[in-house]
Amino acid sequence: QVNLVESGGGLVQAGDSLRLACAASGRTYAMGWFRQAPGKEREFVVVRSWSGRNIEYADSVKGRFAVSRDDFKNTMYLQMNNLKPEDTAVYYCAAATRNVAGTKSQEYRYWGRGTQVTVSS
Repeated sequence: QVNLVESGGGLVQAGDSLRLACAASGRTYAMGWFRQAPGKEREFVVVRSWSGRNIEYADSVKGRFAVSRDDFKNTMYLQMNNLKPEDTAVYYCAAATRNVAGTKSQEYRYWGRGTQVTVSS
C-alpha cells in the first residue's frame, strides 16, 4: 500500500513560481504528476520512471516545469515556473507499480488527494 500526500499549491499571479511536493509512504516505482481543470479531463503533466532516466513532460509545460525526487525523503517535487492562468487546476501525484509507466492515468495505481493551483492573470 502506498499513501501519497501533495502540498505546495496556492494562489499566485501569472509569471510566478510554485513548488509542489508529493510525500510518499511505502515502496514507490514510477511516479507522475497529473492535473485536472474544472470541466476538463485529467491530463498528465510529467511522468518519471523510478530511476529518473525516463522523464516525459506534457508539451504545455515543457521548459517551465521540472520534476525531481528525493529518494531519502521519498518525496517527489514539481517546480513550476512562469505559471500561466491555463495552469490552474488540481494537481495530483500518482504512483505506479512498475519501474516505468506511461502518460495514461490508468497506469497509476495510487493517487493523492490533490492540491489546488490557481494562477491569476
